[in-house]
Amino acid sequence: MTSVPTIPSSTQALPNRLLAYLFLALSMSLVGGYVALSKPLVAAIPVLLLAWLRFGIGGLAVLHWLRKPATEAPLTWNIKKLIFLESFLGNFLFTLFMLYGVSLTSAVSAGVIMAALPAVVALLSWFFLGERIGLRVWAAIGCAAFGIGLFALSNSELPAQVGRGLEADMAYKNGGWGNLLIFGAVLCEASYAVIGKRLTVALTPKRITSLINLWGFLLMTPMGIYAALKFDFDSVTPSLWLLLIFYALAASVWTVWLWMTGLKTVPAAQAGVFTVMLPISAGLVGVLVLGETLHGLQLLAFAIALLGLVLATVPSRTK
Repeated sequence: MTSVPTIPSSTQALPNRLLAYLFLALSMSLVGGYVALSKPLVAAIPVLLLAWLRFGIGGLAVLHWLRKPATEAPLTWNIKKLIFLESFLGNFLFTLFMLYGVSLTSAVSAGVIMAALPAVVALLSWFFLGERIGLRVWAAIGCAAFGIGLFALSNSELPAQVGRGLEADMAYKNGGWGNLLIFGAVLCEASYAVIGKRLTVALTPKRITSLINLWGFLLMTPMGIYAALKFDFDSVTPSLWLLLIFYALAASVWTVWLWMTGLKTVPAAQAGVFTVMLPISAGLVGVLVLGETLHGLQLLAFAIALLGLVLATVPSRTK
């Protein structure tokens, strides 16, 4: 009897891996896009109230995702703890560290420190997940970090607009504390990627999205209510409400679901390289929508960052 030839598993897995790459890139691109477009929001709405509204609107959108699927095993204490940590570190503390850190340090310093994110993700994934990181992935991480850092040195517009949205009057003071808070934000975001990889083993991306959004809403509620009591909601125009809805859905639903879906297939260290899409997409939105311009050094930074992305995603030769 003639045997039917089998397709190598690596060939079968390639479309899934490419789709995962696409989801990771779209997730970080959306982050950069909504950060760039949220400039009017942070200028009109207090940051803590904005964060609370974000989780509230996002929670309503994914309320039907909270229902436990029939195929999902009961949540263990360890999984519940990871869900809480994912939201506490990746949503709550990251927001506070980043916003108040930017208010205490320079925009350039914040951008350069954030360039360490791909490397920190790799180190945490190696330490906690036991992922093996090859030389090419380390080269990709180096290109990504250098590209992001170079972009931050060449342009302080994006972090500066966040600082203005905070209405901070202590910019450039207590720079040491500000830099420490920014690095804390990097650790929180890296932990978000690593913990997310653990969660994708036990839960679907939809369940993860809904559960961490629920925790984010609960954690932000006390400060959100306090800010809401002192805010004049009549000052928000209809166009700003529409922008707020887009921001909430992008930040709390689309980006999280895309990231968690990609993480199911891609190692956390490799996924961390895709953070280069954040400044790239923010820069493109600034040029195409906000009328800003890019100069030569910024284009060079983008090229180096994209080289890291190519190194991380091109399939390696296997037997």
